[in-house]
Amino acid sequence: MREKTKDLTDTIAAISTAQGEGGIGIVRISGAEAGRILAELFVAGNTGHDGKGGKDRGKEKETDENGLFPATGMKERRLTYGKIKDPDTGEHVDEVLAVFMKGPHTYTGEDVCEIDCHGSMVSLRKILSLALDRGARLAEPGEFTKRGFLNGRMDLSQAEAVIDLIKAPTEKTFHVALDQLEGRLGTKVREIRAELLDLLVEITVNIDYPDEDIEELLYRDLTIRLSQIGDKVAAMLDTVDTGRILSQGFRVTIAGRPNVGKSSLMNLLLGENRAIVTDIPGTTRDTIREALDIEGIPVEITDTAGIRATENPVERIGVEKSKKSFNEADLVILVLDGSRELTEEDLDIMEKLDGRQALVLVNKTDLDRVFSDDEIEKYIKDAWVIETSFTLEKGVKELKEAIARKVYGGKVRQREDVTITNLRHKILLEEAHKALTDACAMAQQEQALDFIEVDVNRSYETLGEILGEAVSDDIIEEVFSRFCLGK
Repeated sequence: MREKTKDLTDTIAAISTAQGEGGIGIVRISGAEAGRILAELFVAGNTGHDGKGGKDRGKEKETDENGLFPATGMKERRLTYGKIKDPDTGEHVDEVLAVFMKGPHTYTGEDVCEIDCHGSMVSLRKILSLALDRGARLAEPGEFTKRGFLNGRMDLSQAEAVIDLIKAPTEKTFHVALDQLEGRLGTKVREIRAELLDLLVEITVNIDYPDEDIEELLYRDLTIRLSQIGDKVAAMLDTVDTGRILSQGFRVTIAGRPNVGKSSLMNLLLGENRAIVTDIPGTTRDTIREALDIEGIPVEITDTAGIRATENPVERIGVEKSKKSFNEADLVILVLDGSRELTEEDLDIMEKLDGRQALVLVNKTDLDRVFSDDEIEKYIKDAWVIETSFTLEKGVKELKEAIARKVYGGKVRQREDVTITNLRHKILLEEAHKALTDACAMAQQEQALDFIEVDVNRSYETLGEILGEAVSDDIIEEVFSRFCLGK
């Protein structure tokens, strides 16, 4: 394979499927030379297992008027069956399906070829090597998507959604990324920028032509419009916490004193016997962390050692880890034994929970319950209490629904809402919102329009960076560096 200087006019190639064995593997080629490279490697037509071929095998087929490869018989955007051969040795590498797609109506905006072969890394690497030998260079991580962005096939927010789509751990996370890939965030940002642009035009006209016969821009109207636009940006920022959870996971810690059913709850949620369950208090000596999907939300759930005073040095280490996990959690699930009076350990944990995101499970309700919710309310104001019996699997459904409501702030968001999952977008929206807030404050004080224009323009330009407009090369490189090879 020969090294080539990195250039966006190069034809690039890469394996676009994950490493490892699979039924199918894909080699993707993009660029002006993609068609020629495929034509040199691909032989169309049915081939028998004896390698001799039938009456039409091995013959060159004429193309239609839009045919691109005189020697292949392929038609654009149609999968064609055939073989990949080594042009130097004539060796057949693999049976494949190949397709050619003419730019600009492709993923990259360039001519693109894809070769679907058997999912053997031997076959994939050999085909890729042949493509590189015929003039392509190895694509950098994310370079196919980067070219799609640079060629105007997608904005930068859509390009960023590709990596989120690939890494989505749950169906809900996948749908949020898919909405962004389809341009929902970009559409919302463009609508806001259009309003800002209209406002900038009016401000500029009033600054440059104050004596002309034009409609005067009143400060009261300007304040109202800036406030309304600011509210739209703020509404997107309101989804940031939910977006972080959907992209990074919701950290849930199961806490409580020993032998109240924490490990039983962990096993119920996972659907397997992951944690050891016995009647002996203090069985769990370490934190057990697992990932699961609850109501479409990626959840990292941790079962902890029972929190209590102990002289056992091993158990004491487990208790300290429990406290650390407790403090780092987005949500704490406190498990209480409803069949026994509240202990000093229970009360101590409840005191630490006041003001935090928490759910209280009163477990073992298949037995007689000996304390009321009022006793819990003394320590945790407006406590969200769920009665459970892990033996009877009672209350687990209600718990999952409660976790989902905690994530969404007590309400269920609809698909059509734009959810901000990207830190770069969050920072830019905060900057844009601050600029609008500053402009609105100046409008209320009836300060000079020149000063207001600066902040309105700053908001307009900052929102444009979400879409990739006037964004620096360093930002573009940083965005696409997170991609995998072949995407």
